[in-house]
Amino acid sequence: MRILSAIFLLLLTTHVYATIIKSIEYNGMVHISEPVATRMLGFKVGEDVNEEMINTAIKKYFEQGYFNDVWAEIKGDVLVFSFKEKPIISQVELKGWKEDEEGIKDSVVQIKKGTLYNEKKLEAAKKRIIEAINQKGKIDSVVEIEKEYLENGSMKVTFLVNEGEEITIENLKYSGVSGLEAGEFDTVIANKEHEWMGWFWGRNDGKMSLGDLEYDNLRIRDYYMQYGYLDSKVDAPFVRVNFNHYTADMSYQVEEGPVYSISAISIEQLKHVIDDEKIREVITLKEGEVFNIKTFRDDASNIKTLIADLSYAYVQVVPDLKKNKENNTVEVVFRISPGDKVKVRDVVISGNTRTLDRIIRRELYLGPGDMYSLTDLKDSRNSLGRLGFFDGTTIEEKRIDNQTMDLIVKVNEAPTGNIQVGGGYGSYGGLLVSIGVNDRNIWGSGIDVGVQAEKSETSQNYSFNISNPRLNDSDFSGNFSVFKSVYEYNDYTVFSDGINLGVGHRFSRFITGYLGYGYSRNAYDFASGFDLNSSYLNTYYFEDYTKSSVTISAKFDNTDDYYLPREGLTLSQSFEKSGLGGLADFMKSRTNFGKFNGLEEYLGFDAIFRYKARYNAVVDNGYVPVAEKFYMGGIGSVRGYQSYSISPRDANGRRVGGSQTFSNNVELSFPLVPAAKMRLVTYVDWGFIGDSSLDESSRGGYGLGLEWFSPVGPIQLMFANPLNEQTGDKTSNFEFTMGQRF
Repeated sequence: MRILSAIFLLLLTTHVYATIIKSIEYNGMVHISEPVATRMLGFKVGEDVNEEMINTAIKKYFEQGYFNDVWAEIKGDVLVFSFKEKPIISQVELKGWKEDEEGIKDSVVQIKKGTLYNEKKLEAAKKRIIEAINQKGKIDSVVEIEKEYLENGSMKVTFLVNEGEEITIENLKYSGVSGLEAGEFDTVIANKEHEWMGWFWGRNDGKMSLGDLEYDNLRIRDYYMQYGYLDSKVDAPFVRVNFNHYTADMSYQVEEGPVYSISAISIEQLKHVIDDEKIREVITLKEGEVFNIKTFRDDASNIKTLIADLSYAYVQVVPDLKKNKENNTVEVVFRISPGDKVKVRDVVISGNTRTLDRIIRRELYLGPGDMYSLTDLKDSRNSLGRLGFFDGTTIEEKRIDNQTMDLIVKVNEAPTGNIQVGGGYGSYGGLLVSIGVNDRNIWGSGIDVGVQAEKSETSQNYSFNISNPRLNDSDFSGNFSVFKSVYEYNDYTVFSDGINLGVGHRFSRFITGYLGYGYSRNAYDFASGFDLNSSYLNTYYFEDYTKSSVTISAKFDNTDDYYLPREGLTLSQSFEKSGLGGLADFMKSRTNFGKFNGLEEYLGFDAIFRYKARYNAVVDNGYVPVAEKFYMGGIGSVRGYQSYSISPRDANGRRVGGSQTFSNNVELSFPLVPAAKMRLVTYVDWGFIGDSSLDESSRGGYGLGLEWFSPVGPIQLMFANPLNEQTGDKTSNFEFTMGQRF
């Protein structure tokens, strides 16, 4: 800074103590406009200006943070300010750590392109990088800052990161533990003792997480309180680090105290708004039982929901514990402050660049003028998620006053359609070439339209479909489709064409019904080597046939998202009756069940547990074509086997389908690359199939897969291994699908 030199120049160029300035000039100033700079001076053209006034102006300019240097000189009756601007940072790079993660630059580095160079901010970014690495259990990390001036005058800043070493917890000890097993604490703490083969999935690798270290003792105490140890104390861990080998020994000092049982449960309403007995119905804690802090919190949440559903949006439930240390009992008290009833003044929708407002509003159970309900709010959020139109949905509550609020619905549009000209390769169908247009939310109207022509080594499919889930924004739905297809099974090929149409109705928030009609013509062609003179073919199974059928179905779905649900379940039941004019005559039943649970609360990251099951059965009322029977294999039943390959066989070993089948899947989905919306899934499948009973044949599979929300829609890539493989089975180690619910 040249403040002193500027003063010296002023002394040399000023003949009197004060000078009348007739004009002011600014050289090298970019970030401040001349009118703004003039207003900051404190004096005007034509006034007497002295050395102190000029010096004060220089300090003001310098304090703005835009300049490396500011100086002034008087040339006659002209005051000239000169500025040396700080360079603009045009490039920010990381080397040696998180190089390809742009989100890290925003969350940790926090130096954006276009900002002015600031030494203090760079040093702060350096400290944040080291702290972020330390949180992952690595110490002795080094970060250096490399600065490079570019030809355009801007600056490139590179953070050179040398990650330190991870600390491995070799020994973890607990003192004072007797009522519980110390091994149980591994279910709640983040820092665990290293186990043999700790690198293997499901084993503890012992890597220290410094960010979690200060909370682990609190997690252990909370675990104690789930078993009634209300006086338990768990000190912060004592850690001894061996910096030569980067290993650590840790120990906790625990005082358990007695176990408390519940002596009474009291309810105190500051303003009586509901009968106490109604509140007790949602309380799961019981007198005489051991106190559980987790159940205690859940009960408080249940009470809040109960009261909030009565329009008391700002209700507060303050739980309290009155301990009696003489007999080790505790009185549980729920103090309820309901506040005032709240009405929704307005519902504001934002972020829907494509979907029409009315498509969103018809899924909301709260509107302008409605009384508030917490359950209605949650159901509205989940209903929007089940549409599958949005990448994310939030509903914010904007408080206007004690009796009024606005709801701000924020959505993030997701791709729902595509024009597809391309192909792929599937384990069953081989090379696939397709061209089509499909959009589940065409023009943002909520209507699903698709036109597709598809050909692979084993199939051809040409179809048009249109469906509207809310006809005229009502609770009725409608659909229509026409198709022509050729499907090559393992022993034969089926040629089909037909139409389907139907109407549905939403009976409640989660229950829908459907009534449909379908007509198709079907013909068979047999594979080479298929014995046309066998006694089996003298039956009616492989005759060309027509099918005219009516389908009735019902579905329950209270999940929170269409593609990737983290809570809720689905249950559907359908019955199809054919024989209404066609040759085929049978009754078919299909039952599907799915349960979804997010595990972030328990594991600390976005893991999802899924269980899916299907039961199908067909009853022969006169003629069941072999293509109308059931087969297993592939995604949707048992992975590890080719699609449609698991089936009962005739005397000649040919697959002829089963009359009933049951398959189920257990899956665990983990975030893999959150920024790219990629997840890893592990699974185990098992299924049963038969004609007279389910135990005639069973197969299983296990493996892992990739779930990816790609720019063209959700994609599943599955790698599988078969279980209980038998001679003649057709296995498959890889399959993929697009557009299906995970």
